[in-house]
Amino acid sequence: MDHQPLVSVIIPVYNGERYLGEAIESVLAQTYRNVEVIVVDDGSTDKSADVAKGFADVRYCFQPNGGIGAARNQGTDLARGGLLSFLDADDRWVKDKLLWQTEALARDNESAMVFGHAQQFPSPELPETIKSSMIYAPGPMPGYLGGTILIRREAFDRVGRFSTSLQVGEFIDWYLRTIDLGLKNRMLPEVVLERRLHTSNHGINKRNEKSDYARVMKAFLDRRRRASQ
Repeated sequence: MDHQPLVSVIIPVYNGERYLGEAIESVLAQTYRNVEVIVVDDGSTDKSADVAKGFADVRYCFQPNGGIGAARNQGTDLARGGLLSFLDADDRWVKDKLLWQTEALARDNESAMVFGHAQQFPSPELPETIKSSMIYAPGPMPGYLGGTILIRREAFDRVGRFSTSLQVGEFIDWYLRTIDLGLKNRMLPEVVLERRLHTSNHGINKRNEKSDYARVMKAFLDRRRRASQ
């Protein structure tokens, strides 16, 4: 692994004991081996800590509840790798995710980051009545998501930290700032992320904060207008 750059994988979790182990396992099973896994526990009151600490190769950190942006920021502060990646505690990666993406960045020095496609799936334990009521795209879709990205550390530092004032949309806000800076990215055609749908998804629980998306887009458009003046 001496020739492979270290990838720091940051997994924020808040009361995610049910799926966290599967998320961690999907990182440890990567065909790309030079990886450190950092689980940032955002004030969980369930057994998320026990799940994370059950993996010998995982670095575990607890913080008072501050939201997913704060947890990702804490993870980047702890990260030692020259490449950064993120995974939500209820999702999972395909085994070649990091291999494909590190190879893509190695071939393209101009790109600051690389994404891949995402495939949504209803969590297997859900009753069929709930699965049949879910509305989602059945096929792979280009994933401009936290769980699909691999980014060079120096590029992340240029963009800056995730917003801690947003309940939802913090990754969109961060990604739009990469556009402000003119950072180049690539989108791989392969599915790299399997995105779990269940009754406790963050976006479902935070429906009342959907106005955050409007705030994010307004701030982005305001920056574009100022830049064009």
